[in-house]
Formats: sequence, C-alpha cells, structure tokens
Amino acid sequence: MIVDCAVYEHGRRRAGEMSLGDASRACRLDSSFVWLGLHEPTDEEFEAVSSEFGLHPLAVEDAIHAHQRPKLDVYDETLLVVLKPVRYIDRNEVVETGEIALFVNPEFLISVRHGDPSPLKQVRARLEREPKLAERGPGAVLYAITDRIVDDYEPVVEGLTVDVQEVEEQVFSLDRHNPAERIYYLEREVLDFRRAVEPLASAVERLATRPFEVIDDELRPYFRDIHDHMLRVNAQVQQFRELLATALGANLTQINVRQNEDMRRISAWVAILAVPTAVAGIYGMNFEHMPELKWEYGYPAVLLVITLVCITLYRRFRRAGWL
Repeated sequence: MIVDCAVYEHGRRRAGEMSLGDASRACRLDSSFVWLGLHEPTDEEFEAVSSEFGLHPLAVEDAIHAHQRPKLDVYDETLLVVLKPVRYIDRNEVVETGEIALFVNPEFLISVRHGDPSPLKQVRARLEREPKLAERGPGAVLYAITDRIVDDYEPVVEGLTVDVQEVEEQVFSLDRHNPAERIYYLEREVLDFRRAVEPLASAVERLATRPFEVIDDELRPYFRDIHDHMLRVNAQVQQFRELLATALGANLTQINVRQNEDMRRISAWVAILAVPTAVAGIYGMNFEHMPELKWEYGYPAVLLVITLVCITLYRRFRRAGWL
C-alpha cells in the first residue's frame, strides 16, 4: 500500500495530499522531487506506480518479489538500491531481516519496504526538519535512509556481543551445561546478519566514489562516512564468527575432557568393586575342600583383606586424580 506521497520544493514539503498523477507532474518542475513510500505493495498497486514514473521492468520485478541481496543497479538515470534493515530480538536471540528497494532518480525517490524492521517515518521527519539537506534532492533522501539503516545495525551488534560473551562464559564455566545448540543458533543468526551487511559495503562505496547524476558532490563525504561505519560492522561480524567457531571448538574439547574424566572415574570404581566381587565369587563356588573354610577366623580375615585392598586401590586412584 502507499504509505505517503509527498512533493518537496526547495527542501520543503508541499502541503496537501497528492495523487500519483499530480506527484508525477509536480516532480518535473525545477527544484522539486517526489518521495513516494510503499509498504509491501500488491502487483496492481506497483504497476500503477511503475507506469506513472517509467520504472524499468527488471527493477520492478526485484522490488515486488523481494528476497534480493543488498546491491546497487543502474537503469538509465534511475538507481535501484536494495538495503537490508535488521533488528535483534534479544529474547529469542533472532536477527529479523527486512528489505527496502529504493528507486532513485533526479526527479523522484520511490521506497518499497518489505517487513517490519526500520520504518522510514523517522527518516521523513528528519528531512522535513532539515530542509537544507532535503534541498539536495533524492540523493539526500537516499543518504538519510541508508544512514538510518546502518545506524540500526549498531543495536544488533550490541545484542550479539552480549550473547557471544554469555556463550563464552558458559563454555568455560564449572557446570556441565552444554551450550552447543545455542552456539549453532547464534552462528546462523550471525550469518543472516552478514548477508545483510557485507554486500551493502561495496554498494555504498560505489555511491561514495563513482559519479551519479542523482548524487550531489557534497553528499559523497556522507556516503564515505557510512562506508567507514559499514567496514567497522563487517569487522565485528567477522569477529563474531571467529569467536563462535572458537567457542564451539572449546566446547567440544571440554565435552571430551569431561567424558574422559567420567570414564576414568567409572574405571576406578569398577576396579575397586572387582576385588570383593572376585573374592566372593571364588568362595561362592561351593567346593568342599577349600582353604580357610574350616578356620575359625577365615570369614573376618577375608573381609579384612577385601577392605585393605579396596582402601589401597582407592588411595592410589585418588592420588592419580582418577577419583
């Protein structure tokens, strides 16, 4: 559906509601551009927008069906920029990903949003508070949206940092909890985050370094700042992957060590219990002629020997660290 359709003249929003036809005609005036915002539009809705603003069919297909990686494509004078907004649901340790396709032309910017993360209402409010920024046209809107989405990566990084630290503490704690499942789930979420972040860095670098009609020269330093931010986020994501891989390896090592300790402990007790079992088995064979059967002190002597041997074995296993 169409969330908002506004014409901006000299950086200020024109009052009143706009139809698609009125907006298409108004954006052709000097010092004017249109920002049309859509959220999960139907094929029929976007067909009307496409025909009114002359969008390329391939770009339209990408915007409607979503599931695109972050990228920058050029169709004549119009740029198609695909961004992946994300948010971290700490309760479930899940990275929720959306998608925003931006059609950026010197006369208009059309934003097509899929999913819930990073609504653009605050970005529009910022532009309307800063008319000097909006005066630079759709390129300024592209910068403001990209800047907001990249800023929203920071809470995700903070949430993942806390969870990765908790996993490290669990791996090296004294309890016998096995966090392998949590590590695998976190690795999957970090991979989803990486898919949203890593391709965007190259797209932003192109916006910062290559000439595009819609990008004012004064805006390029702003895109370079976003690119620097993206590189830091990419480095942190790579660090998360390395830490989780190390934690998983350390966890498997801890499990093997604990299993070896358990096996030593079990083996030691089996060896100790084998002594009374063997002696009782020998004297339980019911033969008539056996030594000590007729001896008055035979029974207590056998119990004493069993006790002394078991105590000796226990002390030796204890000294060896098996018990």
